[in-house]
Amino acid sequence: MAAWLPVPDVLAHLRGSWRVERSVRDLAGGDEGRFHGVTVFGPLDGGGLLHEESGTFTWRGVSRPATRTLRFLPGATPGTAEVRFADGRPFHTLNLTSGRWIAEHPCAADRYRGEFAVLDTDHWRAVWRVGGPAKDLVLTTGYTRER
Repeated sequence: MAAWLPVPDVLAHLRGSWRVERSVRDLAGGDEGRFHGVTVFGPLDGGGLLHEESGTFTWRGVSRPATRTLRFLPGATPGTAEVRFADGRPFHTLNLTSGRWIAEHPCAADRYRGEFAVLDTDHWRAVWRVGGPAKDLVLTTGYTRER
């Protein structure tokens, strides 16, 4: 059984800069892609963190710049977060007080199921399984704290 590191305050834990390595597997088509970059969790006006990810995504042999922005707001329970898209729409909750969390996000006809695990103070992982009429993907992201 895996041992996860409990995190009493997810926003305090994530603050800072993280190296990101992501694999994207299309289970239906067999294609695989990779993202390499950096995610910075910086202060957000009004509280919380602004998640800004930038790097290079390679898919079917073509590499291109890729970015993503999310907002991590203080959650309903101390130490948790409400994750929102850049435009403010809700994405999922995040509670790492046990070191592990399962999140669900319905998106039109697709269903996103994310599993988050804190491996130690400097490493955490997110695995998203995306299924629906047009998607059958697994996205596995490893985060390593930059010092």
